Parts: sequence; C-alpha cells; structure tokens
Amino acid sequence: MINSVLVAFSSKYGSTQEVAEAVVTTLREQGLEVDIQPMRQVKSFEGYRSVVMGAPLYMFHLLKGARRFLSKHRKALIERQVAFFALGPTNTGDEKEFQESREQLDKELAAYPWLSPVAVEIFGGVIDPDKIDGLYKLFMRQVPASDLRDWDAIRSWASDLAEKL
Repeated sequence: MINSVLVAFSSKYGSTQEVAEAVVTTLREQGLEVDIQPMRQVKSFEGYRSVVMGAPLYMFHLLKGARRFLSKHRKALIERQVAFFALGPTNTGDEKEFQESREQLDKELAAYPWLSPVAVEIFGGVIDPDKIDGLYKLFMRQVPASDLRDWDAIRSWASDLAEKL
C-alpha cells in the first residue's frame, strides 16, 4: 500500500463527502489504490504517498475540522504529495462568486505556508435548508436551496489529479 492515496474530507452536512467519494471513484478508475476517511478519523499516514483533502468553506473559512487536520498532521503532510479541494459558492455560481471563493480558499491555505499542494480547486457548494441547524440556520433561512456541484468538473479535476499523483 506504499503507493496508495488517502482522500480525507471534512463535511458538516454530507455534500463534501459526496464530492470526496466522486474523487475516489475517479482516481480508482485511473488505476490508483485509494482509501477514504473523514479527517477526524485519520490516525496514520503510513502506506500513503499522497493525500487529497477536501473541506467546505463556511462564513469565509475552512471548516474547523480541516484547519485542525492541517495543523495536527503538518509533519506527515509535508512528507507527501497533497492536493486540496473545497466547496464554496452556493448562491449564483457566477464567475465572480467562484473567484471570491478561490481567494478565500487561497487565504485560508496561506496560513499553512509549509503546505505545497500539487493541485487546488474550488467547486460549487450546496445549501439544503432541511439539513442546516444551529445558529447558521438563522442566517440561512432566507436563502433558497441550491446545489452548484458540477460533477463533470469534479471528475475532470480528479482525472487530471491522478496524473500528478
């Protein structure tokens, strides 16, 4: 398993996990050995040469679990090829919204200057009012449901990523 890839994700409502699963499927179709785990469950990177990380952007920040994962596993991540994807835009999905989300992601990743991903991508996100809870629901109650994930773009990115890993 020394040539395996770990796809680690942080997902609050499940949409990032679904994207991570699509990435795993595509990487496997490209001939790679791939495992998938929630970031909070990752204990060891033994046997993995590469790590693909995925997390959503919430209120201009990466989900807390992703930030914790990056800090906790710094040494192991420095020693491996890494790639990162995030789910961001949830409103219009226009070019400006994607650019703003990418800038937010770049700003978040800049807090980890030791991290040198071979690929970074932002995908559209999801708002499902039925799944939102807590204080976030107060902010989102006027926002309509949306799913801006572009599955063709996700599979294309993962396919291109397979060549880099």
